Amino acid sequence: MLDLLASNANLATELLERTSSTLRVQEIVRLSLAPVFLLAAIGAIMNVMMTRLIWVADRIERLEHRMEQEHTAREERELEWLRHRRKLAQRAVMFSTGAGLTICVVVALLFVSAFIRPQIGTLTAIAWIGTMILLITGLLLFARETIVAARGYRGKDQP
Repeated sequence: MLDLLASNANLATELLERTSSTLRVQEIVRLSLAPVFLLAAIGAIMNVMMTRLIWVADRIERLEHRMEQEHTAREERELEWLRHRRKLAQRAVMFSTGAGLTICVVVALLFVSAFIRPQIGTLTAIAWIGTMILLITGLLLFARETIVAARGYRGKDQP
């Protein structure tokens, strides 16, 4: 990058002129606040998701350890139910992580777009829409996992 700037003095001068405007930088920082607040919210949601995922994984591990000695059909069904919950929670975390990553891309694109001539507003909008799709999918999977958990495990010997 430095070689490119050194070899093309006009490019370096132009880049410095574009980034020297404090008002322009302040405007970009202001525009990036909404995505950053969304990123913080995604982090908070993911904390809850991870807590649930860790609990389910720990329960599976304890059940599998207990089943090494002897197991019943009921324990096998419960293990299958817990594995289903784990799969839903893992997917929710993965989609939410993807949403967090694309939010970071949105913020980067906002800054880059302020300092380059070809406008990349369409790319920024696509990244924002991608974020929303990933976040909605993650939240739906999380909601599904909580519904499965709220219904509880029902073995054949339970009503």
